[in-house]
Order: sequence, then C-alpha cells, then structure tokens
Amino acid sequence: MILGYLDWAIIGLFFVILLSIGFAASRQAGQSTTNFFLSGRNMPWWLLGVSMVATTFSADTPNLVTDMVRTGGVASNWQWWAFLLTGMLTVFVYAKLWNRSKVMTDLEFYELRYSGRMAAFLRGFRAVYLGFFFNVMIIATVSLAFIKIAAVMLGLQPSTALIIASVIVVFYSGLGGLKSILWTDLFQFSFAMAGAVIAAVYVVNSPEVGGLSNMLSHPNVADKLSLVPSISQPELFISIFLIPIAVQWWSVWYPGAEPGGGGFNFFHYALRPWPWILVGLGSLIVFPDIASMARQYPDVPAQYMQNDFAYPAMLREFLPTGLLGLVVASLIAAYMSTTASQLNWGSSYLVNDFYGRFYRPDATEKQRVRFGRISTITLMFFSVLLALVLQNALQAFQYILMIGAGTGLIYILRWFWWRINAYSELSAMVAAGAFSLMFILIDNFLLIRLDDGFVDVFGLQMSVGYWNVIKLLGTVILTSASWITVTLLTKPVDDETLRSFYQKIKPGGPGWKQVVYRAANDGVELTKGDDLAWDVPTGIICMIFGTMFVYSMLFTIGNLLYSNFASAIALALVAVVSGISLIKFWHRLKMR
Repeated sequence: MILGYLDWAIIGLFFVILLSIGFAASRQAGQSTTNFFLSGRNMPWWLLGVSMVATTFSADTPNLVTDMVRTGGVASNWQWWAFLLTGMLTVFVYAKLWNRSKVMTDLEFYELRYSGRMAAFLRGFRAVYLGFFFNVMIIATVSLAFIKIAAVMLGLQPSTALIIASVIVVFYSGLGGLKSILWTDLFQFSFAMAGAVIAAVYVVNSPEVGGLSNMLSHPNVADKLSLVPSISQPELFISIFLIPIAVQWWSVWYPGAEPGGGGFNFFHYALRPWPWILVGLGSLIVFPDIASMARQYPDVPAQYMQNDFAYPAMLREFLPTGLLGLVVASLIAAYMSTTASQLNWGSSYLVNDFYGRFYRPDATEKQRVRFGRISTITLMFFSVLLALVLQNALQAFQYILMIGAGTGLIYILRWFWWRINAYSELSAMVAAGAFSLMFILIDNFLLIRLDDGFVDVFGLQMSVGYWNVIKLLGTVILTSASWITVTLLTKPVDDETLRSFYQKIKPGGPGWKQVVYRAANDGVELTKGDDLAWDVPTGIICMIFGTMFVYSMLFTIGNLLYSNFASAIALALVAVVSGISLIKFWHRLKMR
C-alpha cells in the first residue's frame, strides 16, 4: 500500500470540503446562465484573480517544468516565461477594451466587431473549435499528468484514476457553475501551493540530494542552472530563449496567455516556478535518466515513462506519511481546479455561442443550464479518451503551441486595424490548423530520429532544437501570409458595424483614422473630447515596466537560491525602480 491511513484521511477530508463548496454554490447556479457561467457578475476581483492563477496551476504544470529542466535546464522555462509579455499587454491595454464590450464570452466579440453571415458563422465555428476540440486537448493534457500522479502515488491504472477524478470534478463544476469553481479554486490553490513548497523542501533536504548547496554543485545539475541560455550554445539560445521572447509571445495563441486575451502575472511567473524547478533539479541526481526511473517503477507503462514522470516519482520517494497525503491532495486539487475551469469555459462557449445563438435561440434559462451540464459531461468524456493516448507534458505543450502559431498577431491587430474582417480570423484558424498538422505529420511519420538529439528531415540533418524552431517559424510565417492575403482580397466590414464598434470600444489610434475620416465626411462624429487621447502608448510603457518588475523578482528569487547575493540585490533594485515607474505611469493610464 503506497499511502498510509493518515494520507487517505487527509485526501478524504479534502474531497469533503470540495464537495461541500459545490453544494453551497449550487443554490443559485441553476437559476440562469449568468449565474451558472458568470456567477451573477458580482464576485470580488481578488477571487477572480486567484481563480485565474489557480487555473494555470494544474497537475501537468510541475510535470511540464520538470520536463523542461531535465531536458534543457532552468532556462528552458523561457518557453512559457515569454508569455508574461502577453499577460502584461492584456492588463494595461486590452482589459479596458474587453470591459467596454460587456460580453458574456469573448466569442460575442465577433458579431460586435464584424458584419454579415460570416461574423455569425465565425462565432459558431470558434465556439465548437475552442469550446470542444481545443478544450478537449487542454483537459486531456492535464489529465495525462494526473494519470502519472495516480500511477505513482495511488497505484491506480490510468482509466480507473481518470474515471474517479472525472466523476468528482464534473459533479461539483456542473452542480455549482462558476461560483463553485471560484471558491474551490481559492481553496485548491492555497492547498496546491503549500504542497509544492513542502515537496521542494523535503526533496532538496533529502539524504540522496544532500541539501541546496550540494544539489547546485552536483555534476548532473551544475550545467542546468543558467537562467538565460548562453549565446555560446546557439541552438539552445535560439530555440528556448530568442524565439519565445522575440516571436512566440505575440504570434502564438495559447490558452490563458493569448495576445489580447487573458492575463495573470506576478504569482504565476515570479513565485510559483521555483518549487517545481528545485524538484526538477533534484530529480537529475536521483534519476539521471529515464532508464533509472523505469527500473524503479517497472509496473508503469512505457508510454508514460518520460522525463515529466520524475516529478511524481520524486514526491513518492521522499515525502513521509501524512505529508505525502497532503501533497497528493494538493496535486489532485491542481488537476481539478484547471479541469473545472476549462469545463466551465468550454461549456459556456457551447451554450452561449452555439446552442443559444444558433440551435435554440428561444431556449429558456433552465434549458441552457441543462445543456451546459450535458456539455460538461461530454467534454470530460472525450478528454479522458484523448488523455489515454498522450505520452508527456512537453509533447502536448508543443502541439498546443503549434496549433495556435501564427494566429496571435491577428488577435492583437483586430482591435486596432479596421481592415481585419471575419474572413481574416477564419483563414488564420484554418491555416494554422493545416500547417501545424503538416509539421506534426512530418514529425511522426517522415522524420528520422538520429542519435545525440539530431533528426533527418528529407535528407537534411539538424538538431532537434533547430527543427522545433523551423516548425514554429514555418507555421507562423505560412499562417500569417495566409490571413494577410485573405484580408486584402476580401471586402472590409461595413461602415455601420465599424462605427458602432468604434463608438462602444473607443480603440483609437492610426489604424482607425480612415473609418473616423469617412464618418466625418458623412456627418457622423465618432470622437468626442477625451476619446481623442489614445492611451495605448502609455499602456505599452506600463507593460514594459510591469514585465521588468516580474522578471526581476523571478530572477531575484533564483539568485538568492543560488547564493548569488550581489546579483540578487541588483535585480531587487531593478524591481523596485520598475515598480515605482509602473505605479507612476499606471496612474496616468487610469486618469485617461
């Protein structure tokens, strides 16, 4: 028996609290779709913020970070650290634009911004594409991590583990809607962060690892510590730093960090990574390669024995009874938090932007809520099926990046360039899907994998890192060329829709000058008083200082852990200066 009675008692108490919150929130959730999907629009801002951060802390997140650390070192995390830029862009530029739109889901934007039947079609198409297909991929990814945790910690087979977890998460998310999810997220996030910190402390101080200083000086770890890859290693520098920070953040649509979309920043980027990074580094000492893990866990299927398996394996090896139950419960909490939020997000699309908009526009509120609960169950069912065929967290992460590659720019420009239309977005989605599928097929069927991290692509030999760069850049360039061409060859949005959008959202800027000019010639005034002041440049300045502040804090903590105190002090000063400058310009932004 892997877990002791105390461990099971802690896990049982966790589930009792979780389901109690679901029952308490269910009293109002079934009254309307606004209550079910938006919790009546009256939840406190801090609770919404915690929920956003909790959603991104899933069971697959520590596994993914561990995978990156083991394969490319600490600097490999730039593959997701780069998305801080999109989060900051949202906070200081796009948040006020979304707030002015007053939409229930972001898909309502399409019929606000575009015109004609194509706008309606795009809304319905994207509701199914994101609400079902893409959402299933996200939930399957986090379910894959739960499979590995359950195999190591609970001794459960993949299908058994997912069925049990799915029933519980579908029950409380379908019962209480967003209100249930928000309050359970608060509980689960606190639980999960405590578990991550405790796990890191025990792993680092275990006899096998030998403490922080011994771990950092160990030959298996010493070359993995750089926070930024050295330019003397061009493959790593380009693939895991330059491309993410220069191209990926604005060109790739990624759930929760898409350009012009969601934002969550300080806790997500500055504080949370280090407990997972420390466990990942420690795992290189205990399990220097995949073969060593396979020998220790011979009963785990080979499909799941990848580098991301090291995180749950390390917890199993070093946590004592009681604390093991606490950490297992925290990882279950992380899994359920993300899954529940994704289920609510996906079903809100399917209900509001497909069922209620096209299939049953006359549906009552109770019928809509019922369809939302049915779609929740359906999403979970297909996610479980997909999870059973995936292999590792990094693989799934890279596939998601590929599918969204090339579409990010359009989500930025659609607010500030009047010429973008519904055909632009539809062609971007289709092109990104087609070109990413092309590269995925090459990856799986036409590419020859050589020794020492090299591949042969149609007779051309290159490192895996350069091949990943080619895949991402190729998809970005081909997709961008496709939607820009389509934009210029199709008719623009009609003047009435453009003028209505401008008056409601007030985007301003040079990209709308032609619309404002044509309206003035027709005797329609679109700008009045303060509307003439375009505050995007101020927002971008705030974005820059905010990014500097979070990165400085992230690396201050890293250098303190590395005992590089001079660098830590210098970075802390940068954080202070950036923070003060941010407050100054943010005040100007709020005054406009």
